[in-house]
Amino acid sequence: MLGLKSVTNPEWAKIAEDNLEQFLTDHAFAEQKAAAGGFSLIISYSEETELVKALSEYTIEETEHFKLVHDFMISRGYKLGRDHKSNYAAHLFKFFPKTKDRTESLVIRCLIAAIIEARSCERFKTLADYTSDKELEKFYRDLITSEAGHYTLFLKFARKYQDKEIVNKKWNKLLEYEATYMNTQGKTPLVHG
Repeated sequence: MLGLKSVTNPEWAKIAEDNLEQFLTDHAFAEQKAAAGGFSLIISYSEETELVKALSEYTIEETEHFKLVHDFMISRGYKLGRDHKSNYAAHLFKFFPKTKDRTESLVIRCLIAAIIEARSCERFKTLADYTSDKELEKFYRDLITSEAGHYTLFLKFARKYQDKEIVNKKWNKLLEYEATYMNTQGKTPLVHG
């Protein structure tokens, strides 16, 4: 469904579950960053009405997800900790050459957002599949559908602003690049770590 070129080792789910407060903190901040990224695209491409409309809904949903994660943390007696730096997004941005072309920049940002959403979805599914905590399993299964929807939203916009064949080539190369990186990860309780 997601088209990712690598899958998370199930052992990562145990690391996340054993360090649940840290994982949930990272997840909460990931939702904030997703919302901020949506707002940034709205600000940068305010003339693109269809994009602005879709991302307005997306940013609201990601903010709601932040609240869901935070409320879940509170129910477990956890506090939102400090954000831990993840090199994942920075690594993805290194894949594409810098450009001053606004359309090219939009396509790149959409592709990177799509892969981040796809990997988040895959990680949430891995955690839900391998956790022994039924409440945690339900919480993450409920999030999977919307995360998959976010991934397709960004791919749709990338294909709207550039020839579909060109976008598909970029997407496939990005998937391979991301898989190589993710094959070295899975040792920390971070959504993309």
